[in-house]
Amino acid sequence: MIPFTTFGVLTYPQIDPVFLDLGFLQLRWYGLAYVVGILCGWLYGRSIASNPKLWPDRVSPLTKTEADDFVLYITLGIVLGGRFGSVLFYDFERYLADPLAVFRVWEGGMAFHGGLIGVVIAIFIFCRVHKVPLWSMLDIAAACVPFGLFFGRVANFINGELWGAPTNVPWAMVFPDAGPEPRHPSQLYEAALEGILLFVVLRIATHHFGMFKRPRFVGGLFLFTYAAARIFVEFFRMPDAHLGYFFGGWLTMGMILSIPMLLIGLWGMAYSRYHSYAVDPRIIAKRAKAEEGAKAA
Repeated sequence: MIPFTTFGVLTYPQIDPVFLDLGFLQLRWYGLAYVVGILCGWLYGRSIASNPKLWPDRVSPLTKTEADDFVLYITLGIVLGGRFGSVLFYDFERYLADPLAVFRVWEGGMAFHGGLIGVVIAIFIFCRVHKVPLWSMLDIAAACVPFGLFFGRVANFINGELWGAPTNVPWAMVFPDAGPEPRHPSQLYEAALEGILLFVVLRIATHHFGMFKRPRFVGGLFLFTYAAARIFVEFFRMPDAHLGYFFGGWLTMGMILSIPMLLIGLWGMAYSRYHSYAVDPRIIAKRAKAEEGAKAA
């Protein structure tokens, strides 16, 4: 049974961050969120790659097998990028004083913007190895990211971390480690905006307006929408205590890192153009090789 702490108008469910304790091993909701997010993203990516209606001339730049191979690349990009992003952008002095803390991932400390950089690097390497068009691979990955964002923010809520600013709204909550003041459940705001809303926006763009046919557009739309949502929520979320606010007491690190995303997103959408993979030499060569392998089998 989950114990509840009754404060404010709503109650904050004090859920044990460990959902399974085997004694020698503890399994946490936070880790499970990453696993489920990556799994859902992988399955969704496979469905996108195998749906010819979404691609120009009904030719997808990615095969199901390549989508399966991509899981390893994306997982390493998320974990390594997210961890080092947290080190460099948010808590460098702490890790400088205790370098081994970098490897204690079970203590938390993952940054979305760092994970984004890690994912972009992973995609670049994957495209070089598998001869997949870079911009379309970025578009596919962007369409799948909201799953991870949603489950990750729900895990933040379960952990009672990254709470919001003090407020008297009816849905305010008192978080166990945030003092007696009722606060915005900003983790749930982010889950709704960065997860659900972002997925719906991208889904409409890809499945109703055919924007996979214009490489760069989906990736640009993702960057722009995520950054706008993140900047909005930052007005209701407390900044990291050791960083505080910048430039006049209202700008946060999350906002600073999101502003370039807005600009890059606008560029991606503005300069996206229709592209046919039916005449792409990389795709033609790859599919010819796959057909030869199928005949040999």
